[in-house]
Amino acid sequence: MKRIVLLFITSCAIQLHAQQPYYDDVDLTLTGSDLYWELQLKLSVFNEDYTYGDVRDSFLITDADPTNSNDVLLVYGFNDSDGDCTTDRTRDNDNFGGDPCEYNREHVFPRSRSMPPMGDAVNSATGIVADPHNLRPSDVQRNGNRGSKKFDDGSGNSGDVNAGNWYPGDEWKGDVARIIMYMYVRYGEQCLPEFTGIGPTEGDTDMLQVFLNWNVEDPVSEVENQRNPQLEIEYGSRNPFIDNPSFATLIWGGPPAEDPFDLLNTEDFTAPTIEMYPNPASNYVSITTTQPLQVISIYDITGKLVLKTTTDSTMSTTINTSNFKTGFYFVQTQGSTQKLVIR
Repeated sequence: MKRIVLLFITSCAIQLHAQQPYYDDVDLTLTGSDLYWELQLKLSVFNEDYTYGDVRDSFLITDADPTNSNDVLLVYGFNDSDGDCTTDRTRDNDNFGGDPCEYNREHVFPRSRSMPPMGDAVNSATGIVADPHNLRPSDVQRNGNRGSKKFDDGSGNSGDVNAGNWYPGDEWKGDVARIIMYMYVRYGEQCLPEFTGIGPTEGDTDMLQVFLNWNVEDPVSEVENQRNPQLEIEYGSRNPFIDNPSFATLIWGGPPAEDPFDLLNTEDFTAPTIEMYPNPASNYVSITTTQPLQVISIYDITGKLVLKTTTDSTMSTTINTSNFKTGFYFVQTQGSTQKLVIR
């Protein structure tokens, strides 16, 4: 049991690494809209000859399964052993096409939802419709199931939620959030987050809270990290929110995200202190923090999410725990985690 707790806490820890040379000409002392425009200027340099057809070849490297380079990872996928190819998480990289049980190219920010729309996805197309940072391999049918549905919060595997919206799945929601953030910075009001997501914005910004939360709850994955170096070579740019998720915090606010560049090392971004009473608890627990609450997530000892609630940005809230099993839990909000005991 101690080993499980250690693994869970470790997975929540921030792992620091060196700043990418790609950002050497970016003023990283900026915040808010100033940093937004600075990153937009950086992303305006790209390979204008890169085509929608080129993406197929890029997938073989950018989206290769880290455990088997002959396969690609399929966005929204989650199960390779249930006999249903539409739920596959991986697929042989030769199986590209338009037939059932093949994979194709998913525009995470849908073509039809940008304003104006991105245009036809033909192999010779260049520009926004061919931007590889917005394209991921997907099972043909699952791509069709998602269509152009807006993203909405949920839990578990990908699928329809809340009257026809789309939840990308626990494994993919952070990837999706960082793609939407990239698209908004790269293309501005043509790709406003509200065009492809559901929910309130963060303060007076245009960024949806759901994407800021997903950016924190689902940290950068191994496959995301392998995309950026290859796309810098082929396309000429990187997704800044993969390199440093806390760019989102610095620009739009919300819960503090992973900060590999150590840019949030200021009093303004100190993680809140959580106080819970009673602890141990039985029927309820009152939670108070030193910063306004937004999203509270409670995990069991194995790391499984058992409750997620959104508050009205108050400093305290009370949660009903009468249906919780006895044992240890972890309460997480805005970058802070604390142990809760249920008796």
